Parts: sequence; C-alpha cells; structure tokens
Amino acid sequence: MDFLNAFVALSNFVLIPAIAYGSQLALGALGVTLIYGILRFSNFAHGDTMAFGAMVTILVTWGLQALGISLGPVPTALLALPFGILGTALLLLGTDKLVYRFYREQKAAPVILVIVSMGVMFIMNGIVRFIIGPDDQRFDDGGRFIIGAREFRELTGLQEGLALRTSQGITIVTAIIVVAFLFWFLNRTRTGKSMRAFSDNEDLALLSGINPERVVRITWILVAVLATVAGVLYGLDKGFKPFTYFQLLLPIFASAIVGGLGNPLGAIVGGFVIAFSEITITYAFKKVLVYLLPESLEPTGLVQLLSTDYKFAVSFVILIIVLLFRPTGLFKGKAV
Repeated sequence: MDFLNAFVALSNFVLIPAIAYGSQLALGALGVTLIYGILRFSNFAHGDTMAFGAMVTILVTWGLQALGISLGPVPTALLALPFGILGTALLLLGTDKLVYRFYREQKAAPVILVIVSMGVMFIMNGIVRFIIGPDDQRFDDGGRFIIGAREFRELTGLQEGLALRTSQGITIVTAIIVVAFLFWFLNRTRTGKSMRAFSDNEDLALLSGINPERVVRITWILVAVLATVAGVLYGLDKGFKPFTYFQLLLPIFASAIVGGLGNPLGAIVGGFVIAFSEITITYAFKKVLVYLLPESLEPTGLVQLLSTDYKFAVSFVILIIVLLFRPTGLFKGKAV
C-alpha cells in the first residue's frame, strides 16, 4: 500500500506534469526543427510566435464567452484555436514576405537570418504586450479536473489522491493528434514528400520541379499550427504571460538540439527528455521517500536537488553537455 501511495504521489507531481510539459515542448520543438530543416535557420522568434497564437486564441475565447458560447466542461479556447492558427499563419506568411524572403533571395548566411529572427522576436513580443498587456491572463474555463484527488482517494482507499487536470488531459490527447497528423502529412502526402525532398537536397528538388515558394508557405502554415497549439496548451496548463514564452525559447531549443536539430522524431524525444529532467531535478522527493523508507530513515529535508527557480538552468546544462559530446543530438539532425 505504501508503494502505491508513493507511486501516486510521484505520478501527481512528476510523471503527469512531465508528460504534459513534454508534450508542449515537443510541439514547440517541432516548429523550430521544421524551420531549421527546411528554411535552414534557427528561428529565435518561435517563442513569441507561440505567444501571438495564444493571444489571438485568448481574445477570441473572451469574445465567445461574452456571447455565451462555450463547450461545457471543455475549455472554450479549443473552439477559438482555429482562429488563433489562422491569425498566426497570416502573421508568419506576412513576416516571411516582408522580411525573410529578401534575405532568402540574397542567399544570406544562416547567421544573418538568425539575427533577423531576433529582431522579429522583439517586434512580436512588443505587439503581444501592447495588445493584451504584460500581466497574467487566465482563460481556462470548463471543468477543472478529469479526476480529483478526493474522488480518487474514495475510489481506491489510498492515502494519496491522484489529480488529473483537464488541461493536462487535453494537452496529451491534442499533442498525440497533432504529431500523428504531422508525420502522416510529411510521409504520406505529395506536399509533405516535396518538403522532405527540399530539405534533403534543395538543388535536386528544384530540378525535379518542386516550387520552393510553395514549400516555404506550407512550412510557415505548419509552424503556425504547431506554435499556436503549443502556446495555447501551455497557457491552459500554466497560465498566459507574454514574457514566459520568451523564457520558453531555451527549453524548446534545448529539446530540438538534444533530439537532433532538423529531426522531427528527435524533437519529440528531446521535449520529453528536457521536461522530465527539469521536473525530476527540481522536485522535492520527501513525500515519496516517506512512503518507501522505514521511519528511522525518513528524510528531514526536502530531498530536492535544485530549487524550481533554477528549472531553466537544467535545460541549459543539458544543452551544453549535448553540444559538447554529441552535437548532432540523440538522433542525427539536419533532415526532415
């Protein structure tokens, strides 16, 4: 019984949050890896792209709520999500036309595009803060829990109660659907195959009659879907604040690089590696160990390796280690 209580406590504070957070990072890292694999540069504006998509979704959510439209126990934001994707797609296509296309036509070095993306990042961040403000915004309505701790305790008779939040359940299910669609699109559709061919060998793809501008447009639309879904899921799970998405850039890039920058499967694995590392290293294991150890060996301290304030430092350390010892990542990068 003590072992079950320990497992429930671990699931409550480590396993379920890490799976949900890993799903959000994986979706964000997939956007980064698509841009790197196809457009050949690291997009530092990706975190603020997620913030923009989430912001549009929040504004539409508030509008739907004002009209009395809701999805009952499910967050209304899911109904507003297509509008967020559309707004983000228009923003990215417009940014590409006004900014990135010029440097692409000039055959600019990737480092130039990285610097340009940093400028775009600051502009996007300013737009989001100007429109919705710099403060926390809550937009998670509907049922708060799929299963509550008290309900779980009554059902099982255990001392520990398992709580699965609606936002966590939606995050996991939505991430599976979006990832499955992306892999189906890249591997089964003619457009997806042309994108992969363009990524593998741009010159050969052009000789084969593939339209590079069409590939670029489809890439930005896919990135808009991934960024908006990731941004909204993160906002539902942890609340929306523009600056938080800027901070998310580090774990997202760490996820993409750990898995193998340019490799979609690597981005997913990297997302979960970073999420589990951050949460495991910053979790206080005292509650779990109290159940597992005899009373004489029960810890008096929190048994916490690092404070949660240093969560992003974990991503940074893992990123440095991977760049030093395996720069191509767990999976070989640079190929969609």
